[in-house]
Amino acid sequence: MLQRLVHLLPPRVRAFLRRIPVLVALYRWLRRGTQSRDRYLFASLALLAIVLGFGAVESQRWSPSGALVLTLLGGGLMLRVRTLGVLLGVVALMVCYDAWKAPSNTGPGIVATLGVTSLLAVTLARTRQQLGVMGLRGDSMLLELRDRLRSQGEMPKLPAGWDAQVVMLQAGGSSFGGDFVVSALHDGVLEVALVDVSGKGTDAGTRALMLSGAFGGLLGSVPTAGFLPACNSYLHRQQWDEGFVTAVHVVIDLATGEYTVESAGHPPAVQFDASSGTWQVSPAKGVVLGVIPDLAAVPERGQLGAGDALLLYTDGLVESPGSDLDAGIDRLLGEAERLVPNGFRKGARELVELMAAERDDDCALILIWRT
Repeated sequence: MLQRLVHLLPPRVRAFLRRIPVLVALYRWLRRGTQSRDRYLFASLALLAIVLGFGAVESQRWSPSGALVLTLLGGGLMLRVRTLGVLLGVVALMVCYDAWKAPSNTGPGIVATLGVTSLLAVTLARTRQQLGVMGLRGDSMLLELRDRLRSQGEMPKLPAGWDAQVVMLQAGGSSFGGDFVVSALHDGVLEVALVDVSGKGTDAGTRALMLSGAFGGLLGSVPTAGFLPACNSYLHRQQWDEGFVTAVHVVIDLATGEYTVESAGHPPAVQFDASSGTWQVSPAKGVVLGVIPDLAAVPERGQLGAGDALLLYTDGLVESPGSDLDAGIDRLLGEAERLVPNGFRKGARELVELMAAERDDDCALILIWRT
């Protein structure tokens, strides 16, 4: 980039500039090695700091001393830690120059502001250098991961006579959490897995991101009866020390309505029976994933008729400190009764928001029903 700019200059100007040793040395330094982009940014920010520093002495209206904060923030986002240290030195020199030439312009407030901003800039630069991404590319990667996780959690388009809704709320309003959904539709069979990674918010988000890709690859690729055992084997090989993982796996034949529910330490699924107007708690149970090498789950089989529904959820909706799990499930089913007269789609989100209002935890709910 710098070489192209130099070649835009007239030949006589280039010949004149080559006779200035300082400019030649600066040009060679900017082009040396693989970090030329870092040097270009440093040169631009250092020049900006010098201009702002000298301008603050001439006119506080057009170049206030506090404008040096912009160079520090830009350096924290774009520069490496070592180069940022040099920029901090340039800014410090400009502050000293302003204090010498115009003492009234540089008070304790400006110095404190620049000091705090310098600490933030160094923290930003160190974190981004450890990640290996500079500027805003690291945030773009996180946004892309979040969008991929959300798109993976969307239910596939179901045939006529079936409908489903997924509602997820993360603790603290975070974009990442420990709950995720993977689903697949193949040969008229719907497979859905709701997974809960222990922890909440961003603390569990990193493990959930990794597991969503692994479990999503297994779903539909292994026999339905082998999905949870395959997930358990994968987790057992990881030998994680932090927390645990629970999951519920549902397989529905959309032609007949027959379904199978398998649970690995997850809160029980619930079926709504339209003929009797009651909610029935599934007896399916099993051990949480990754604890023992061989998973032994006790599945439950049933059939969904017209108007029936299947409700899957995470413990964030029903668990509270000091309260019994069964009491939380009873309250959830009591609130779910209100969905029946108005239709399941209209009130699913309201149900999650109501149940999650008293809890600071990740919450997820899947509702599948037959029309």
